Amino acid sequence: MTHPLKNIATLLCAASLAMTACGKQEDTGTASSGGAPAGSDTVVVRIGSVAPLTGPQSHLGKDQENGIRLAIDEANAGNPMLGGKKVRYELVSEDDQADPKTATIVAQKLVDDKVAVVLGHLNSGTSIPASKIYSDAGIGQISPSATAVAYTAQGFKTTFRVMTNDAQQGKVLGEFAVNALGGKTLAIIDDRTAYGQGLADEVEKAAKNAGASIVAHEYTTDKSTDFMAILTAIKAKKPDVIFYGGMDSQGGPMAKQLKSLGITAKFLGGDGLQTAEFLKLAGGDAEGVYASSPGLPLDGMPGGKEFNDKFGTRFGAIQIYAPYAYDAARVVIDAIQRADSTDPAKYLPELAKTNYNGVTGPIAFDAKGDILGGAVTVYQVQSGNWMVSK
Repeated sequence: MTHPLKNIATLLCAASLAMTACGKQEDTGTASSGGAPAGSDTVVVRIGSVAPLTGPQSHLGKDQENGIRLAIDEANAGNPMLGGKKVRYELVSEDDQADPKTATIVAQKLVDDKVAVVLGHLNSGTSIPASKIYSDAGIGQISPSATAVAYTAQGFKTTFRVMTNDAQQGKVLGEFAVNALGGKTLAIIDDRTAYGQGLADEVEKAAKNAGASIVAHEYTTDKSTDFMAILTAIKAKKPDVIFYGGMDSQGGPMAKQLKSLGITAKFLGGDGLQTAEFLKLAGGDAEGVYASSPGLPLDGMPGGKEFNDKFGTRFGAIQIYAPYAYDAARVVIDAIQRADSTDPAKYLPELAKTNYNGVTGPIAFDAKGDILGGAVTVYQVQSGNWMVSK
């Protein structure tokens, strides 16, 4: 239900700061940043965050949301100013349920709510359709986690990401499967999402280029948990390596079912598997599994230890995307502050020429909005923990 003061607050905001996305502190029905309410002379700048906050990927969505929340609260602690006025950044968090259709509905809602910028979406399959809506509205979008090449290949000047894309990650994984794991034959499974399929296709291409043969390419969905038929068919092909393109909510059960069928192939995944939740879901059957993650290990990130300490104290264990979500928020706030405006026509050029030293490392963007020089790290589960693969 709309708060009765919302329209009044919006009018007051518009009068005080034209062409910005703001509104007085109010109950929007969505999660917002903590702290004391904004004073009567403070302009509230709303920052949208979209991720799956319900369903099997909700742990990843909350990881993103909390990273952004931490960044916003720290920015507010610095008493920011825009156009000579006191400013308070406010988090407006929405749930897209990892569903592309829901993502477009939520995206339009944020546009209608006049947010200044959107951080997200978490998944490539939701980020891609939503990006058209933000582009049409002229609102900046930075994803901390969408890796599909197609996300930034559309030519939108509003679209950015702070994580390595699938072309870079897939090449590393495909070559790792062949050169490090000795995979002469590979079987590939993907969940048919923009992320899972896109990454799997890049892995297949890189593995072939490295000299491997693909003996099977099977498909599932991002809602499935029973893979016995697929895995039984793959077992007959006797691959050296099985690659799965998808998320931990499927990868965990898949790892258990691999072991139950006596499949000895090495199991490899992307960043969707390289989470604390995968370790829980797979249990002891996670041991020996390999997975990549864009970027450096947390303890190798320039600000990793400090971030881990302050995030852990407030929110608990990091899943995977929180440092990138934090950096995405700090980068966009930095661009807004440099532009001295929340008008996208003014802050987007500043965002495009970002040169920022983040928790995850140096952040700058190419002409498409992709991060420059993104690293990729491969991990293995050893004694129940993700360890950098040697």
